[in-house]
Amino acid sequence: MKGIIARPMSRRALLGGAALCLSGTATRALTQVADLRGTIDAADLGVVADAVDDQTVPLQAAIDRAAERGRALFLPAGRYPVADLALPSGTLIVGVPGRTRLVYRGGGGLLATAEGGERIGLDGLVFDGANKSLAEHAFGLLHFRAVDQLTVTDCEILGSSRSGLALDRCSGHVSRCLVSGAAEAGIRSVEARGLSIADNTVSDCANGGILVLRWSPGEDGTLVTGNRIERIAARAGGTGQNGNGINVFRADGVLVANNRVADCAFSAIRSNAGSNVQILGNACLRSGETAIYSEFGFEGAVIANNLVDGATMGISIANFMDGGRLAVCSGNIVRNLKSEGPYPPEVAGFGIGIAVEADTTVTGNVIEGAPKFGLLLGWGPYLRDVVATQNVIRDCATGIAVTVVEGAGPAIVADNLIRGARDTAIAGYRWLDRVTGDLALAGADAFPHLTLSGNRAAS
Repeated sequence: MKGIIARPMSRRALLGGAALCLSGTATRALTQVADLRGTIDAADLGVVADAVDDQTVPLQAAIDRAAERGRALFLPAGRYPVADLALPSGTLIVGVPGRTRLVYRGGGGLLATAEGGERIGLDGLVFDGANKSLAEHAFGLLHFRAVDQLTVTDCEILGSSRSGLALDRCSGHVSRCLVSGAAEAGIRSVEARGLSIADNTVSDCANGGILVLRWSPGEDGTLVTGNRIERIAARAGGTGQNGNGINVFRADGVLVANNRVADCAFSAIRSNAGSNVQILGNACLRSGETAIYSEFGFEGAVIANNLVDGATMGISIANFMDGGRLAVCSGNIVRNLKSEGPYPPEVAGFGIGIAVEADTTVTGNVIEGAPKFGLLLGWGPYLRDVVATQNVIRDCATGIAVTVVEGAGPAIVADNLIRGARDTAIAGYRWLDRVTGDLALAGADAFPHLTLSGNRAAS
C-alpha cells in the first residue's frame, strides 16, 4: 500500500482560507474548497477593489478567463463600479456576502447579463443598481435569457430602476437572496423551464414581489417556496395587475407553498389564468385587497392550509364566466377582514371571507370577522357544482350568501357551524339584493338547485 503524501499548501490558499474562516459567511465552505482547487483571484488579474474608476474591462477579462479554465472566480470584499458584464457558460463568481459589492456605474444597459448559456453561478455577491436608469431592453438589473442550470445564491440585489432579477426561459434555482428596492418586480420569471425560487427575502418593491408569467398559457412548473415577501406597492396603478406579493399569470403547474407575504397593496398571492396551481401553507398578512386569488381562465386550483389575517377578501376562486373552474378550498383560516378597498367596490364588494363559483369544494375552513359574507357561493347565474361543508363561520354579517338567480347550478350547503351572524345565517341573493329570509330555518325548498342540511346557527 502506498503512503499518503502530504502536499504543502500555498501561502495564498492558507491566508485566503483563514480570511474566509474569519468572515463566518454562508459561502465559506464553498469558497475554501474552490480555493484549494485553484480558484482564480480577481485581484491577480488586475481587478481593483474600492476603485473609483470603472472596473468593467478587467473584471470581464477575469470572468472570461476563469470560465475558459473551468474555475471559480473569487472576488474579494470591496466595491466594484461596473456595467454590462456578460457571463459566459461555466461562469462561477464567488464573493464575500454583504462585502463584495458590484455597483452599477450607469451609462450601460444593465449590470450583468447572460444569454443562451448553461451552468452559470453567482454566490455571495451584492448587486447595487444605485437607482440608475437601465436600457429599455433590460428587464432587470440582472437579466438572464435561456440559461440552463442557473444558480443565484446568497446574493443581494438592490436599487434597480426596473426589476431586480429578470429570468427569461431559464432553469435552475434562486435561493437565499435578498431583493429590495426594485422599481418594478423583485424577481420576474417568464416561461421558465424548471425553476425554483426558494427561501428569498423580497421587500420594498414598487409594483410586484415575485412574478411567474408566460406570454401564452402553458406548463411552467415553477416552485415558489419558503420566501419572505414584504411591503409591495402598486405605484403603476390598476386594480390588481400590480401590487401583488406573488403573481402567477398564464403559468400552469406552479407550486406556491410555505411563503410569508405581508403588507402588499393588492394580493398576497394572485394566480390569473394559471391552471393546476397549488397554493399551500402560506401566511398572508395585511393584504390591501383579496389575499389569495385564483381567477379568470384557469382549470384546477388547490388552495389549502393557508392563514389569511387582514384583507378586503380572504380567498376568491372566481370568473366562471371566463372559464375559471375546478378547485379545492380547504383547511384555511381567514380573519380580520375589512370593507374598505383600494378602489370603489365592484361586483359583490369587499368584506367577504371566501368566494367560489364553479366545480369547487369548500371544506373545513374557519372564517371569522367578515364584515359582509363569511362564504359567498356563486354570483348571478355563475354557480355550478359547489359543495360547502363543515366550515366554521364566526362573527360575520351574513354567514353564507348563495345566489338564487335563474340559471344558477347545483350547490350543497351542509354541516356548517355559523355563530354570531349579525344579519342572518344563510341567505339567498339576486346579485346584490337579498331576496330570502334565513334559509337555515326555512325556505330553501323554493330553490331546487340548493340542498341544505345539518347546518347549525348559534347566537
